[in-house]
Amino acid sequence: MTAHSAARTGALPTFPWDTLTVYRDLAAERFDTLVDLSIGAPVDRVPPAVRAALAGAADWPGYPDARGTADLRAAYAAWLDRAHGVTVDPADTLPTIGAKELIAALPTQLGVRGDQIVVIPELAYPTYEIGALLAGASTVRADDPAALDPETAGRVAMIWLNSPSNPSGGVIGEEVLAAIVTWARARSVVVAADECYLDLGWEVEPRSILHPDICGGDHTGLLAVHSLSKRSNLAGYRIGFIAGDPALVDTVLQVRRHAGLVVPGPIQAAGVAALADDAPMLAQRARYQLRRDILRTALERVGFTIDHSEAGLYLWCTNGDDALAATRFFAEHGILVAPGTFYGPAGARHERQFGADRWWPAGLFVLFAAALLAAVVLILGQTVLERMLGLGTSLSVIVEFVGGLLFIYLVLRGVVR
Repeated sequence: MTAHSAARTGALPTFPWDTLTVYRDLAAERFDTLVDLSIGAPVDRVPPAVRAALAGAADWPGYPDARGTADLRAAYAAWLDRAHGVTVDPADTLPTIGAKELIAALPTQLGVRGDQIVVIPELAYPTYEIGALLAGASTVRADDPAALDPETAGRVAMIWLNSPSNPSGGVIGEEVLAAIVTWARARSVVVAADECYLDLGWEVEPRSILHPDICGGDHTGLLAVHSLSKRSNLAGYRIGFIAGDPALVDTVLQVRRHAGLVVPGPIQAAGVAALADDAPMLAQRARYQLRRDILRTALERVGFTIDHSEAGLYLWCTNGDDALAATRFFAEHGILVAPGTFYGPAGARHERQFGADRWWPAGLFVLFAAALLAAVVLILGQTVLERMLGLGTSLSVIVEFVGGLLFIYLVLRGVVR
C-alpha cells in the first residue's frame, strides 16, 4: 500500500506517454515503420449507422442539455439492462465528454476535500491519481480497503474500482465487489467503478457494480462509468456515461451545468445509434479477439508470460526484466509499449500492450501473409503449391523463392521468430 498527496496548486506530473520519446526515437532509428502498442486507440471504421446519425443531427444550432437527450439516456439504460442485467432509471444517468475527463474531475465534482483520501487500485489508470490531485486530496493504493488501518480508513471519501482492469485485464470477482460495497456503505464512502471494458470479457464475464448480485439492487453510494470509445470505435467522438445513485448523479450534473461540461448535440445523436445496435459491437469484439490472440502467441514465443488479461483490450506481459528494460527491448524491435511503471509500483516488471489494435500496418501484414505462405511451401514442397493454387511449375518456383525471401526478411526484422 502506497500513499501520495499533492497541493491542489502543485505541478502535475509529466504526462506518462511523453516519457516514451526516447523509445520512440530508438525504434525510428532502426525501422521505417513503428508498431505502436502503447495506447489503446481504435483504428477501425466508425459504424455506418453512427456516422449517419451524426450527419443527420449536424444542423443543431442551439445549446444541448447537460442531462443528455431523453433518447440518449433511454438508449444507455436499455443497453445496461440488455447487455449487463443492470436496471437503472434513465433519469439517473448522465452523458460525459468521454470517460477520462469525468474520471479526472469526479472527486472535485463530488466535493472531496483536501484532508480526505481517494483509494485507487494497486495497478491504476494514471487519471485516478490525477483526479485526486486536482481535488487537493491524497491517494492510497489498495485493492482491499478492509486492509487499511483505522486512521486511514476514517479519511477515505471515495474508492475507485476498475474491472476489467486497465492495464492488467484482471476482473474483480463478484464476492470481492460485494464486500467492497458493504465496507464502503458502512462508512458512507462513494464507490466509483470504471467499467469502460465491460463488453470485452474473454475468459470470464465481468459484472457491473450496479448488478443486483453485487449491490442487491440498491445503487446508494455507487457510480458506474462507461464509454463508447472502444466498443464502438468512438474515441474521436468523446462520449461516455455515468449511472447509479440518483443523488450522486444529480450532484455531478449540477456542477457540470455550471461549468458548461456538455456533450455536443450531434454526438449525443450518434451515441443513440451506437447503443441501439449491438451487431457492430459484436463484430468489433471479434476483431479484437483475433488480434489479441495473434499478439499473445507472438509474445509467448519470445519468452513473455501473460498475466491476468482475461478481459479488456490489453495484454499484461512480463519476461521477468525491469519494465523499462523490456520497453527498450521492444523499441529495439520497432515496437512501442507502455511500461508497467505507468500504473504504479506494482507494475515494475510488466508491460501493457494494446493487443486489440490493428497492430501491423497494412503493408507489413501483407508481407507476413506472404511469409506464412512461403513457410507452408518450404515445409510441404513445391508440388503442393502447384496443386493448391493451380500454378505452373515455373510460377510456383518464383512464388516459393519470393516468399522465402520475405520470410527471411521478417525473421531478420524480428517479426517472425
